[in-house]
Amino acid sequence: MKRLAIITTFLVLASPALAQDGLPPDGTTSVLRGAPYSPNANRGFPTKVLFGDTHVHSALSADAGGGGTTLMPRDMYRFARGEQVNSNTGQPVKLSRPFDFYMLTEHTDGMGVITDIIKGAPNIMADPQGKKFHQEFAKGGDAAKQASFDLIKQFSQGTLSEALLYQPGSPGYDNTWADLVAAAEQFNEPHVFTAMIAYEWTSLVAGNNLHRNVIFRDGPERALQVVPFLMSPPAGSPDPRDLWNWMQNYEDDTGGDVLAIPHNPNLSNGIMFTQNDTFRDGEAFDPEYLKTRAQWERLVEIGQTKGDSESHPLLSPTDEFADYENWDWANLDVTEAKTPEMIANEYVRNVLKNGLTFAQNGQTNPFKLGFVGGSDIHTGLTTQDDNNFFGAFTWMEPSATRATTLAKENKELGIEYKGWQYATPGPTAVWATENTRAGIFDAMERREVYSTTGPRITVRFFGGFDFASDDINSRELAKIGYAKGVPMGGDMIHGDGAPSFLVYAMRDPIGANLDRVQIIKGWVDTDGTTQEKVYDVIWSGDRQPGEDGKLPPVGNTVDLSVPSWTNDIGRAELGAVWTDPDFDASQHAFYYTRVIEIPTPRWTAYDAVRFGVEMPSEVTLITQERAYSSPIWYTP
Repeated sequence: MKRLAIITTFLVLASPALAQDGLPPDGTTSVLRGAPYSPNANRGFPTKVLFGDTHVHSALSADAGGGGTTLMPRDMYRFARGEQVNSNTGQPVKLSRPFDFYMLTEHTDGMGVITDIIKGAPNIMADPQGKKFHQEFAKGGDAAKQASFDLIKQFSQGTLSEALLYQPGSPGYDNTWADLVAAAEQFNEPHVFTAMIAYEWTSLVAGNNLHRNVIFRDGPERALQVVPFLMSPPAGSPDPRDLWNWMQNYEDDTGGDVLAIPHNPNLSNGIMFTQNDTFRDGEAFDPEYLKTRAQWERLVEIGQTKGDSESHPLLSPTDEFADYENWDWANLDVTEAKTPEMIANEYVRNVLKNGLTFAQNGQTNPFKLGFVGGSDIHTGLTTQDDNNFFGAFTWMEPSATRATTLAKENKELGIEYKGWQYATPGPTAVWATENTRAGIFDAMERREVYSTTGPRITVRFFGGFDFASDDINSRELAKIGYAKGVPMGGDMIHGDGAPSFLVYAMRDPIGANLDRVQIIKGWVDTDGTTQEKVYDVIWSGDRQPGEDGKLPPVGNTVDLSVPSWTNDIGRAELGAVWTDPDFDASQHAFYYTRVIEIPTPRWTAYDAVRFGVEMPSEVTLITQERAYSSPIWYTP
């Protein structure tokens, strides 16, 4: 497979440089002794941390354009590279810093149809549903918002008119894809700003989310040989097997390379990462399924504006940081309430543990997943800073009432949620050799990526059996990390004793200090039961764990009247070498690092001050942003 060749190529590129540097595997001093005097000479490992969005929508997606979004792909690229634009409600908006890369992921189903609905194209007006949507969208405001929700619900439940489900071969579908590719190519500037070609496969089962973002390594010469795979028949299917088949055919026919990223498992009501086959009457996964899923889906979107999917208090009751931006009341279209049983197959930490059980039984681990972030913003404006949040949808752009506005409800089920429950989304960070499509894609395939909830925290994470405690004292951590171990996303080679991990985090240069760095371990015990544990590895201040083993809170400097905070607590950087004290060489395990910031004001706090409104007591005003590295796996 092409992806294996890429990984091998990376290792070949890295290893000769390390060998020329003369990096023996025993201690910091010996690693650096004998190397070229210039620490930058002969480097073959990734040195660039790049930040971007892997999941965002323009007015071309039906649930964005229908709800009032007017920004188009070229507007979005200008915004993402740092230009000021006017929002969909006419407000000036600009990023504090441009993105390094951007992936516009329009929905496959309905691609091209929303522009025809809004302008009232003859084929749309000839269809009763199409005509009604045109009329409601034309009213704007709450009517358009409700119409966009109705469109999503009817699509989710399979009751949307075929006239509104454009298929490949139709001018609306094919021309929209061609223009999306052209826009990405127009704004792609290698080594400066990378515009990846991508789309969102919009699979739903009775309102339960199975969406994947499909990312191309390639440019238009290959991407234009195809049109995106969609869910709706006859050309499409909701079964992921059929998407993976499309991906295989694409690579075989074009020589290109693609990957798929599941997102929002917290809206799947337990079916995104179920341990049996939803599309085969609950049968056990066959070996081919396990192998194929592991091949194409090496990443998961761990968080976005519709909630964080790392863990949940029901799954991790002793983890005081598990109750973070949870979105746990229903499926995507709010037609089915969430039950505790569903949650186990929705949150990523538990999914990783479930994956270990397959490996423990001698099968392919289908859930060997690295972590990326995404926004899923439907305004065309990826705004990830709490003081600059322009909402998930046009109705959520800054206003005095957006936090308390009803977003969706199902009165029969007694479920509702409001604007304040959306989160500021975080970026994907990649460790790449260069800011190009190939450099970013290859980092994603290696899983040498991580996610944050907004801030641009720098994180390095390596695992191996040869790290020494004083390795953390070097400023050449990456050189030592690659010489003695494997980076985030990798597999440790078995060694003597317990594995050690070299972890380092530095705060966002314009952000908050760091509270602590944790390593989270999951494993399968001798009884075949999955376990987890959160270890505080390094922290700020002179705090000491209590009798319960818990580290006291870092404190809180937030002033909600401004709102602001001070960096009088926490530290700008934290790093350590940590050895697993509970290691059992016979047990399958994974490890990832979680970096926690000190408390800062949430976007709702900025709204309260800027609009002079008093938020209801239920509204969260303070947050602790964080970063999640991709895991490192251990196999006996």
